[in-house]
Amino acid sequence: MGFYGFNDEIPEVLTTTRLRQPKTRVPGTTTVIEGEMIRDLGIMSLVEVFRLVPGMVVGEVGSSTPVTTYHGTVHYEQRRMQVLVDGRTAHRATLSDMDWQTMPVPLEIIERIEVSRGPNSAAYGINAFLGTINIITRNPADTSGAEVRVIRGSRDYIRTFASVGDVSDSYDWRLAYEKRKFGGFDYQLDNNGRLPFHDGHDINTFNYDSRWKVNSGFNADIRVGVVDGLNEQDIDKNGELEATGHPDIDVRDYYVQTQLNFTISQSHFFHFQASFENYDRRQRWPVSLPASAVACLENGDPLYYRPNRPLCFQSGGIPLTAETNADSEDSRLEFELQDTLLISDDLKLVTGAGFRKDTYRSETFFNGRGNNYQSRVFGNMEYTPINWLTLNAGGNWERTTTTDESYFSPRVAANFTLNNNHALRFVYSKAVRTPDGFEQDPDYGYTLRDVSPDQYAGYEGYRVNSTAVWEHPSYVTLGKELEEETIISREISYFGQFPMKQGQLSLEVRVFKDKLRDMISGVIQFDDWTIDNNVGIDQKGFEVEASLEFPGTTFRANYGYLDQDDWYTGAGIVDEDGNIDIGEQEYAVDLLGRLSLRHSGSLALIQNLPFGLKGSTAYYWADRFRNTRFERIDFRLVKRIFQPRYSAELALTMQHYINKVPDISRDNNIADQNQFFIEAGLRF
Repeated sequence: MGFYGFNDEIPEVLTTTRLRQPKTRVPGTTTVIEGEMIRDLGIMSLVEVFRLVPGMVVGEVGSSTPVTTYHGTVHYEQRRMQVLVDGRTAHRATLSDMDWQTMPVPLEIIERIEVSRGPNSAAYGINAFLGTINIITRNPADTSGAEVRVIRGSRDYIRTFASVGDVSDSYDWRLAYEKRKFGGFDYQLDNNGRLPFHDGHDINTFNYDSRWKVNSGFNADIRVGVVDGLNEQDIDKNGELEATGHPDIDVRDYYVQTQLNFTISQSHFFHFQASFENYDRRQRWPVSLPASAVACLENGDPLYYRPNRPLCFQSGGIPLTAETNADSEDSRLEFELQDTLLISDDLKLVTGAGFRKDTYRSETFFNGRGNNYQSRVFGNMEYTPINWLTLNAGGNWERTTTTDESYFSPRVAANFTLNNNHALRFVYSKAVRTPDGFEQDPDYGYTLRDVSPDQYAGYEGYRVNSTAVWEHPSYVTLGKELEEETIISREISYFGQFPMKQGQLSLEVRVFKDKLRDMISGVIQFDDWTIDNNVGIDQKGFEVEASLEFPGTTFRANYGYLDQDDWYTGAGIVDEDGNIDIGEQEYAVDLLGRLSLRHSGSLALIQNLPFGLKGSTAYYWADRFRNTRFERIDFRLVKRIFQPRYSAELALTMQHYINKVPDISRDNNIADQNQFFIEAGLRF
């Protein structure tokens, strides 16, 4: 029995409970996206894959920063979904945010992606608040040989992939390289019209994956990765403290992971996993402060406080010029032990424990160095007392030093198997998400270096703290102790397969009702820090996922409907005059609804054609992003050539943006609604 073995009858998933289960026994809805489908549809970036998942929304904010979430409650910071790559936690350690642009996961090495939709803290802890994304890469044994692929397209898109690997009786390995370069959006808008948008990226990733096979009862997976490159940040979107240059981010990340797999018998196996990840970001830019602003700093007057602005930003005098930075380095050391015991076909148990240490180092965000710790114990039992009923009960106990509290996240479910191909699920779960290190314990300030002219020499090494630039001092919550967010989720779902004479129809329907309380909302900025546990949300809706497969033909559809009620639950935001600011309260609520879309979905068709051709088309829509609608239709045609010693591909992909109005932000502008990409690949 392998750790990722799947049969060809009822689809099986691993992510939801950490226990390999057919969908008829899984305690919750899980979407599975095969790597082959990702490549057949001509998807150009990893984050775009999640448009295929019901209820998930993909957007771009700031300097073309991609975000994705399940059921919204997010804008810039994506902190409520656990993202795993081969079991390794993939989000930033201290900021608990996902940087999809720098993820070291080439599309060519993805075996499958499993998305557990709904709270999954019972299996993975605090960050699995809304669900879990598990990216499973291909076994090195399945990718032996060499492969080269080059894609070029609109908006200076370039993606180059190369891999080489080999297999033997005792050791399989793969070395992969990917370059991702993209120019971003074509332009942004201001009162003077169109402006260039400095929001592209140029990222290089290296991955080494291997499996050492000692004997039938023991093997070890060893993975190493490096990320290097540049993530452009536009001065108008991300420049701080009167920046005069673009604050681009120099990315220098790496990870090391090993998993030791022990098979005691066909019914008992366990693994021990250890990983270390380091995220090193260098972000530096020049600033120029007018003489009047320097005087305000000296007097302790907040620069951006509206009554102070005429005083602090006067013309005349000699400006202070300097270099400043938002450098940060954070790392995660994580250990996990998981044991799986198949007592019988009707009783299965998975248990385990984990420990995590997060270390942060940043003069700007923390004014030094510190650590946070998490420890957890988890388990899930699957019991089938009679052939038409399966019960699941599981939970995760976790303690974190960000709040110095312990939490228990349970889940119980009953699956009624109507026959071998159909099941009805009833699921109840609870989960928490605690504030991350930056939300809870920031020490925010920019240090001036290389100050000139000489008359300002006394400001060399001067730290401009956030207290010196607050725009609304009465709204600031910096230093306030935050509490955990909570969610209670109820789900009724159905999964069914309908075999046909020459094909098969699969259908999965989820109906949900979620209560989210003490949600952390507000603004996290240098000049405006207003986050608090101040929003309550009730969500309900339904989602449909269907696929129809015939020889040479695959049709896939998904749709999500979300009805969200949200309201302000805080003590009240008070303005400078001591009055309740209703507008600011409504803004705090609105921040958690920007990606909570009522309707979203996709349609996709993949078809084998004569003469070695294969075609696909996909339609994606999301309604509405702040009164805008995202709609795009993709077309791809590929010619494949198979020879005894090599295979080759040549493909053309077109993306047609149906709406001219940009989604989410008026600055997300594309000059041409038709985007084209040419792809060539060779494998031998």
